[in-house]
Amino acid sequence: MDLKTRDRIETLINSHQIMVFMKGNKLMPQCGFSNNVVQILNSLGMSFETFDVLSDMEIRQGIKDFSNWPTIPQVYVKGEFIGGSDILIEMFNSGELREKLEIALAS
Repeated sequence: MDLKTRDRIETLINSHQIMVFMKGNKLMPQCGFSNNVVQILNSLGMSFETFDVLSDMEIRQGIKDFSNWPTIPQVYVKGEFIGGSDILIEMFNSGELREKLEIALAS
């Protein structure tokens, strides 16, 4: 990944408390996995921003390289990579996600 793409990704991640790289956006997810993440965050009443990786192929590949995670969506909380759809579902079902978000956003 080139430095420009890395800088763009870091700026996006660091500009928002919760940042989701996904297919589509929070108003119109373009895949089921992205929709799962949006529904979970909405159900928790969390404010979050999204970036549509379908609109930018450099970011689409770059975020996978940045996180060393091969799939989209990807969720970052206060700059920390949390995971994708499956991880968020698991954390949501166990109650761990709500706790992690509340602690992270309180600090």
